Amino acid sequence: MCVLEGFKIETIQRNTLSQQVLNHIITMLMEGRLHPGDKLPPETKLMNDFDVSRPVLREALSSLETLEIVKRRPRGGTYINEKVGNSPFRAMLALTINNVSAIIEARMSLELGLVTLAAEKISMEQLDRLKEINRKIEKCVNNDYGALDIEFHRIIAQSVNNPVVEGMIDSLLIAHEKTDSLIPFREREITVEYHEAIYRALKERNPIMSFTEMYRHLSYVREKIMSRTDV
Repeated sequence: MCVLEGFKIETIQRNTLSQQVLNHIITMLMEGRLHPGDKLPPETKLMNDFDVSRPVLREALSSLETLEIVKRRPRGGTYINEKVGNSPFRAMLALTINNVSAIIEARMSLELGLVTLAAEKISMEQLDRLKEINRKIEKCVNNDYGALDIEFHRIIAQSVNNPVVEGMIDSLLIAHEKTDSLIPFREREITVEYHEAIYRALKERNPIMSFTEMYRHLSYVREKIMSRTDV
């Protein structure tokens, strides 16, 4: 590990706020000016270098921590995660986290590929868990089933059991949470219907049907989110 010396960056305009700070740190990482294990300078220096306030800087660092690109140690400073080099998709996600259309398309690309493999590899135990989660969603009278929805998709992704795509799954779930937070209203019955169709296709071990049903589901989610006037 090393502490960065001579940490020189261009001053960021005030109106770019935390996203621009986040983008700049990610760019430095991708260009090799920052490396896994590097310790970032103290907050006061970063505030001066970026010419931003403490709340703006902390918001950017919190986002990077959520993406597991940095880790903050109590009284020990902020470090670039040692494993960040294994998750380039996560870095790209950080750069586009506010590009809603791009995030939705990235989620669709990953899930559509994963669900076709899941049709071949998902276990009966995992299928049972999908069925049980859908039953729980059906019983959510207050429509507060976001966590259950994410778990449904997590099981499908993890059933592929492929170490090469493991890093992508974490990023997929972050993208899922981002899109989930933008859904203007929930329709429990429709969600259950889509999930049930995906479940049936997976149970039949039919990759084409699984792809089709997942596409129908995610296309509906995309249309609902993009219908908002503030995205």
